[in-house]
Amino acid sequence: MNLHAMLLERQAAGRPVTVGLIGAGKFGTMFASQVRLTDAMHLVALADLDVSRARRQLRTAGWNDESISAPSLGDALARGITHVTEDTEALIACPEIEVIVEATGVPAAGIRHALSAIRHGKHIVMVNVEADALAGPLLARKAKTASVVYSLAWGDQPALICEQVDWARTCGFKVVAAGKGTRYEPHYHRSTPDTVWDILDKYLSITDRNSINPKMFNSFVDGTKSGIEMTAVCNATGLLPQSGGLGFPPATRFELADVCKPKAAGGTLERAGVTEVTSSVYRDGRDVPHHLALGTYVVFEGESDYARRCFKEYAMLPDKSGRYAALYRPVHMIGLELGVSVASVALRKEPTGAPTGFRSDVAATAKRTLKQGEVLDGEGGFCVWGKQVPAARSLAEGLLPLGLAHEVRLKRGVAEGECLRWSDVDYDENALAVKVRREMEAAFGRPNEAGDPSPG
Repeated sequence: MNLHAMLLERQAAGRPVTVGLIGAGKFGTMFASQVRLTDAMHLVALADLDVSRARRQLRTAGWNDESISAPSLGDALARGITHVTEDTEALIACPEIEVIVEATGVPAAGIRHALSAIRHGKHIVMVNVEADALAGPLLARKAKTASVVYSLAWGDQPALICEQVDWARTCGFKVVAAGKGTRYEPHYHRSTPDTVWDILDKYLSITDRNSINPKMFNSFVDGTKSGIEMTAVCNATGLLPQSGGLGFPPATRFELADVCKPKAAGGTLERAGVTEVTSSVYRDGRDVPHHLALGTYVVFEGESDYARRCFKEYAMLPDKSGRYAALYRPVHMIGLELGVSVASVALRKEPTGAPTGFRSDVAATAKRTLKQGEVLDGEGGFCVWGKQVPAARSLAEGLLPLGLAHEVRLKRGVAEGECLRWSDVDYDENALAVKVRREMEAAFGRPNEAGDPSPG
């Protein structure tokens, strides 16, 4: 509740929080639109492979040419303006930058940048949830060892869900389920960048298709992004994935406590203490009214008659039995809210969610029958989607992480719906992302190691 007051103290001392942003995509641009308006926060540099595009993005976000005219990092620091560059390593190495925001969305790049930031003693806000799902527990451990903070990104749904779980537990409630909403039908798992428009056109009015990356959008549609984000939540909170992955049950905002509770209590979950994503579409294709497609939620249990009575008295969206209740946030504002994470890691030295164990994983799963010799095209593509699986299963069966299912060739055919394995592909064992992932698997051989928070 005092982050802004702490920022004002830094402003009065003439010491703004200094930030380096990597990636000028949608998330990074949204952050840029607000950081220039935030007291005592200075975006010293923005790094992107396409400098011209990065400058265009900043102008779109409200920056004028003078604000992005610094020819060097030193000039940016001296004049309080921003340096735009393609030199990511120089940005990370700059001694005066305190916080690195990694917003590329590319798993291998995210891992490389995080490790570099840790080596240079920088806090890192990992917008790149793809990298977090692939190796976040190890990156967070390395950051802690180096006395810097590794944090999930506020404004993205995983960090918001972590906050709701923390709220419930701090209030003494047992968390039954937590997650988000999305638009889902079973056939979406087969969606490709070519067919995604058949789905998007039903509920989004996108007049300029050239402004949209269909592969990126497809990762939201085909279920991959849900698996990635719920894996981040599990690894940060101690909640567990369900053995069969996400079920995507349809639910209105007002049915969350009835739907997202254990089957034994009349709900849809296999047990308490798990993640789930609700659908805004019924299985017959009808839209769910009052759905939670852009929001987040937590379902918790009242363990006394008095607490359950209070659920009803204070309209806490109880289920029909009165035993369970839900709290939801209807929307998330993505990069517009990211300053909360930047301020938290710089001023409080606290993450807005961070992995504490390896409990959940995202397995590359065939969208169609795949043939020997095919080259996989990764997240949101034509070949695979990402399914949330328990980490114990992933380790035991040698499942191929989705984040490494890119530009690797299949050694055998794989049936539609089958999870791929490491042994199914030719991969470069010396690639940094592969080595870091293998190091994480060795370090977190047990999915719930000592010291993890209770799943309850």
